[in-house]
Amino acid sequence: MTLTIYGCYRSRATRNVWLANELGLAFKHVPVIQAYRLADPSAPDAPLHTKSADFLKVNPNGHIPSIDDDGFKLHESLAINLYLARKHGGPLAQKDAKEEGLAVMWSLWAATECETHALNIQYHMAAYPPEKRDPKLVEAALAALPAPFAVLDKVLAEGGGFVMGGRFTVADINVAEIIRYAKPATSLFDAAPHVKAWLDACHARPAFKAMWQAREAEAA
Repeated sequence: MTLTIYGCYRSRATRNVWLANELGLAFKHVPVIQAYRLADPSAPDAPLHTKSADFLKVNPNGHIPSIDDDGFKLHESLAINLYLARKHGGPLAQKDAKEEGLAVMWSLWAATECETHALNIQYHMAAYPPEKRDPKLVEAALAALPAPFAVLDKVLAEGGGFVMGGRFTVADINVAEIIRYAKPATSLFDAAPHVKAWLDACHARPAFKAMWQAREAEAA
């Protein structure tokens, strides 16, 4: 076992665990919680967190997830997935330079075009208590996301229900794990039926279900 994934399940580490499950990779999971979730990160009995000295030796940026793959350390969840898929090959991997470019493009597209707005929907429509929610952020997200959802919907319709290559790949995982945040806004998915069907199919995969079961078992 040479691969170690650092991060809690209630973080972007879910992307890397899902991919590792898909690839059948054995890995060691080191729980690292976000420092902001702790009442006193400096307490002597505080769990390993993103500002802990031991974790900062792994990722000096103080963010999760990170991996250590037989001594090779890598950060940023989307980059980690692209690396692991490329290293281990198979149908999830980028088969040539064009797919390499497409996988990077779609990962960056999801992160730049969708993630901030999708997270605002997740937080301000579902995760936060009512008194902490900001309707203006929801309104802005609902105004911004129909356009990229329409782009993705068209690509999925033309690509047989997949982001690239006519098959399930690392690009689907990277994009799906961002689009997932917008699920509370059902109107977005009603207007993009191919996106809805694709995300449902992604979440029906055994590797995703195994990751999600572990996430649900983790303390909120």
